Amino acid sequence: MFFLILNSGSSSLKFQVIEMAKEEALFKGIVDGIGQDECFLKTEDKDGKTQVLEQKVPNHEEALALVLAQLKNAQVLDKINAIGHRVVHGGEKYRAATLVSDKVLADIQELSDLAPLHNPANLSGIYGCKKFFPNIPNIAVFDTAFHQTLPAKAYLYGLPYELYEKFRIRKYGFHGISHQYVSQEAMKVLKENIKDFKILSCHLGAGASICAILKGKSVEISMGFTPLEGLMMGTRAGSFDPEIIIYLLRKGYKLEEVEEMIQKKGGLKGISQTSNDVRELREDELSGNLKSELAFEMFVYRIQRFIGSYSAVLGGLEILIFTGGVGEKAYYLRKRVCEPFGYLSLKLDSRKNKANETIISTPDSEVTTLVIPSNEELQIARESYQLLKT
Repeated sequence: MFFLILNSGSSSLKFQVIEMAKEEALFKGIVDGIGQDECFLKTEDKDGKTQVLEQKVPNHEEALALVLAQLKNAQVLDKINAIGHRVVHGGEKYRAATLVSDKVLADIQELSDLAPLHNPANLSGIYGCKKFFPNIPNIAVFDTAFHQTLPAKAYLYGLPYELYEKFRIRKYGFHGISHQYVSQEAMKVLKENIKDFKILSCHLGAGASICAILKGKSVEISMGFTPLEGLMMGTRAGSFDPEIIIYLLRKGYKLEEVEEMIQKKGGLKGISQTSNDVRELREDELSGNLKSELAFEMFVYRIQRFIGSYSAVLGGLEILIFTGGVGEKAYYLRKRVCEPFGYLSLKLDSRKNKANETIISTPDSEVTTLVIPSNEELQIARESYQLLKT
């Protein structure tokens, strides 16, 4: 079977056409900068040939039309048998891949209040595909589904229980597709059974989260009711005292202003006042920019803090995984993050780490540390394929 996989972000649309027999991507790419002044389409065929097209794309509907035109040119459009979609928020209702129906669409729409930057974009992709491919099944794979195994002691907040009963206010967690994929891929590399290990997965990019995985199931995740909670990120503040919001409102700030501060003006960019890109902060740090150095140190410190606390949740740590754009490439970040964990007998091989090899720990390290590139599209395809086979 051939699957078209769509991964719609707030301002991007990633896609792959995957042949499931070989799990091979025949054609893939991204439309990045949707609705922005600078927007481009980048594609890559199965032979590695790439093409970049600069073109303004005002919305996700036109982005999808552009993608479909490229698929037609690449002669893969007519091969598609089914379409898998990443949907960020599935609430408590969806614990696995689900065939899209009117009821599912209504639920995704209702949950848009909890993921306003992502669920509407995800819906746009689904509606567009239903229009272009009226007879092809659409499958929704939810970013929150992997974390539905969290125990109540982990997902409830210390708020009146009635808020959970009335509004389902709880920790949901995100990046579940990525955390599930890389933990399974790590087992393939090590030729081990995931049920035998205590694993921490660090997805580090513009959005960042850390997931504790015990016997193959998510038991703790740094992101919460929304993707804002947890680690400081590119522009998101991460966890902080919520009384600060009330304080700012009393000082005359508008709710919209505060929301923009914590979502778009905080994090690495807010502290450094220059960039949310770890590579740029690293260069600024080396040149003596104190605010960039502080932003980088804060990011590292918070990652270390979650690794330490989640190791306690697991009752130890046996496997540590780095993934995401930053986790996969920033060897200097991984080095600094791992430095305090000698007490866990975590030892990095500096040469392997700098080379971004798959296993970057030393043979005598008691914590096997890996760099596993995330492939959410392949994970979505696998789950969609399994659903249609049953």
